[in-house]
Amino acid sequence: MSTNRIGRINEEIQRELSAALRNLKDPRVQKTMVSVTRVETTSDLRYAKVYVSMLDKDASKEVLKGLKSSGGYLRRILGQNLQLRYTPELVWEEDHSITYGARILDILSTLDIPKDEEDAEG
Repeated sequence: MSTNRIGRINEEIQRELSAALRNLKDPRVQKTMVSVTRVETTSDLRYAKVYVSMLDKDASKEVLKGLKSSGGYLRRILGQNLQLRYTPELVWEEDHSITYGARILDILSTLDIPKDEEDAEG
């Protein structure tokens, strides 16, 4: 299966899950803002690893439990909205890339790098 097709399927799954999460009634998921940052689907379309980012990092374990328990419902929504032979099993992972990027930005801002005179003139 071409990687281009898998990429399009990943984008569609991400879009559909983002819309479905807004309508999810689980209180563990509703208490914080959750966004789907990335989806990685296996080539046989059996599994999809869904990376989510949460606004409240303290509630991340509870949110992941809520998403896992709502997995069947969300998978059914995907099956209804996407025309695929197999609806992938959803595996939820917390995305740490935003936190990692903020940490790198803090480290870079604390560095004391003297400016070259050539850079200041040109």
